[in-house]
Order: sequence, then structure tokens, then C-alpha cells
Amino acid sequence: MSRRVKSYYNILMYSHDTYGLGHIRRTMAIASHLRDVDINILILTGSTIVGRYPMPDQIDFVRIPGMIKKTNEEYLPLSIKINPEHALDIRKNIIKATAKTFQPDLFIVDKEPLGLKKEVLPTLKWLRRCLPRTCTVLGLRDIMDEASVVQKDWKEKDVYRVMEELYDEIWVYGNKEFYDPVREYAVPDSISRKMFFTGYIPRKVPSKKAVLKTKKKHVGNNDKKLVVVTAGGGGDGYFIMDTYLSMLESESVPPPFTSVCITGPFMPKEERADIIKRARKLGVKTQHFYRRMEEILAAADLVVTMGGYNTICEILSQGTVALIVPREAPRKEQLIRAEVFHSQNMVDYIPWNSFSPETLRDKLFTLLERPEPFHEAIAQFRFTGLEVISQRLRVCKMIE
Repeated sequence: MSRRVKSYYNILMYSHDTYGLGHIRRTMAIASHLRDVDINILILTGSTIVGRYPMPDQIDFVRIPGMIKKTNEEYLPLSIKINPEHALDIRKNIIKATAKTFQPDLFIVDKEPLGLKKEVLPTLKWLRRCLPRTCTVLGLRDIMDEASVVQKDWKEKDVYRVMEELYDEIWVYGNKEFYDPVREYAVPDSISRKMFFTGYIPRKVPSKKAVLKTKKKHVGNNDKKLVVVTAGGGGDGYFIMDTYLSMLESESVPPPFTSVCITGPFMPKEERADIIKRARKLGVKTQHFYRRMEEILAAADLVVTMGGYNTICEILSQGTVALIVPREAPRKEQLIRAEVFHSQNMVDYIPWNSFSPETLRDKLFTLLERPEPFHEAIAQFRFTGLEVISQRLRVCKMIE
């Protein structure tokens, strides 16, 4: 198939998005940075909430049926009640048909080298065969899981071969000095030669005026500190919210700070109702979705949260101190990241099995009273992700 003559450079981005906010928010951050007067960006996503985010000019999305993860290998349709294989066939066909029609100059696949249940594989093969000048890129977060687990998974699924044969470049969204997936995941030289470490991807930093307005909205005119508790999408965030409220419920006097709990849009209704009811009694504000998350994270004096890649990037972009409660199942990714950033003195954390109202109280009050070491370390940290991605885009366009 010959490429259409066109004046625009087309970028197609794939984000499988099963049950959370991280993948689509990272994809949107990259897309917003790469957009230009001569660039079209189309995002393939299974996110059910992608429509809540404002889409800048020349960025649009194609919604594929959402899937929800039951285990590391089992996925079910999120909304429509059909056979999982049929839902995956629909997704696979939409992905390939979109690529055929859009004819991307650059195809960026987020996190999953084969796509969800190998759904991107037919498109990658078609691009190699019919549009060989299309630059294919795999975007990986630096930490996927325990090294032994990733190596076993990639060997069983033939991922190493796919990365070698079907991808032109691999962008690692992290710092090699912090964590080296080439070594940890036993990546052979034939693949590591086309791996580029971009550094972490920054998020939008709001104006001082917007931050002050947000702080005043939640704290008022007093000088109380603001603690924000968030669990990303919220599907597995009840434990954190429940423990935080239990800590407040155990106090004999009101705390010397204001609290806001953001449950996330995917927290089950019964769990969310319990959090809202208890929070109301304590004078704690709750929201299930915060459209301008960067503003409330910047306004916070402390954020209590789980340790996903996206969350860490968003908090550190605002220079805010974080107390991480990393999930340890079904992957150890969040725990490893918390340990890595704690070693750099940029976050503090409590292991999942040690998280209790008592351990939370001790850490929280200490961080609110002595945040300076963390602020100093965060101030020294440099986000280079978007800068390096722009450099790689220029290389891809020259090759094209």
C-alpha cells in the first residue's frame, strides 16, 4: 500500500487502559507536548473517562471497548456483557482498521509490547508489511515488576523477539541511574541498542494564583496545612481511605490540618458511600474525580497515595511531599518504585502490610512537621521526559 500524500505528520498512540487513570494521563501528557501545527495525534484507548479530559486542537481519541483485569492474565469486558474473546476481537479490529485509515507516521504503544492479550500484534505486523516507513515505538515505564517475573513473562510471550523485530525504538520513561531495566530484565544487546532513557515525564504545573485559590477553597483563610488522600482510579483504593479515616476517628481532638479525600471514579459504590458518610462526620471533604488534579496536588502540604508511575510524576512535578502506600499485588512495581524514590529522599513510604492508623499517624505528623529534606531533594530532581521525547520525534521525522 502506498502512503497518501499529506501535509500533516500523523501520530497514533495506543493505551490499553484496563482499570485506572495512569496510562491515559501519561499518554495525554505526551500527546499534549508533541502536538504542533503540522502534527495530528489520535489516541486509541480503552479508558472509560477519556472524554472527561479536555482535548487540545489536533488531538482526538478512538474509544475501544473497556476491559477490566481480574488477574494478570484474565480480562473481562467492563460494560458490555459479551464473551471476553469477542470483546478482544472488536478491540483488535478497531485498532487495525484505525491504523489502516489513519496511516500513522509514528505509532507509539504504551507499556504492553504486544498490547492487551496480543491485540496490537496484527497492527504491528501490518505496519511492517504495508507501511514500513512508519516508525514504531514502545514506551515503557522503567519499573514493570520484579525482575524474575518480567523475564519469565517476556520469555513465555516471546516479547523479546517482538521488541527486536517489530519496534524501531523503545523509550524508557525513567532514569537509568535509579533503576536499570536493561540489566534487571536481561534485555539483549540487539534490543538495548535501540532503548532510549527519557527520564521521568513531568506534568502540568499550575500558576501560583490557581494554587492559592485552590488552597483557599479547601482550607479557607486560616494557616492550616492541607493533606490530600488519593488512590488514582480508586478501584483498589478503599484500604488507604479507610485507614486514613480510622486514624482521624481515633483522635480525641480535631487534627491541626484539613483533609480532602479523592476516591477515584472506579471505587465501588458501596465502598465510596462508606467513605463519604464517615468523612462527612469528620468534616473531611470528598470528591470522586478531580478534573484539575495538578492544582490540588500543588496546593497540598502532603499527599497520601499509592505509588503508581503517573501519581509519582504528578506529585513530584508540583514539588509536594508524598507518603506512599505501595500496592504489592498483583505486581511489586509500586513497592520497588517507592523504595527507589525513598533511597533518593524524595518520598517516604509505609509497606502495605505495615499500614495502620498508628503507623500512618506517626509518619504523617513527622512529614508535616519536617518536610524540608524532601523539598530539598525534590528541588534537585530534573524531569527530562518530554524534552528527550521531542528529540526522538525529530529523529523519527528525519528518517521518515
